[in-house]
Amino acid sequence: MRVSDFIKLVGEQIRYIRKARGLTQQELAEKSNLQLSYISDVERGERNISLETLEKIVVSLDVAPFEIFKFDSTQIENELVEKRMVIEALRALMHDRNINEVKFIHRVAKDFINTVDGQKK
Repeated sequence: MRVSDFIKLVGEQIRYIRKARGLTQQELAEKSNLQLSYISDVERGERNISLETLEKIVVSLDVAPFEIFKFDSTQIENELVEKRMVIEALRALMHDRNINEVKFIHRVAKDFINTVDGQKK
């Protein structure tokens, strides 16, 4: 397991526990005295957090610290493996395409992701 996978697993577990506790990201941010954007980044695995910050989150979620690392309670690891397989399948599909086709597919995918992300806001 790569470090980035571990950070994503921790973030997913924090999200799982937060939702199980019926908290929004905003409520967790307020309870832990952290910024909403910071909580969001942590849950998406885009932020490598310190132990001090992890302690704030654990206390705010009212869980034992080991719960953050108890990955078997969710399907996170399986989802990461499945995601990696789908990405690899896409890579294999694109392998025999010429560079212009690959660039076009990249632009379409990027536009699609930007549209989806824009709708979430």
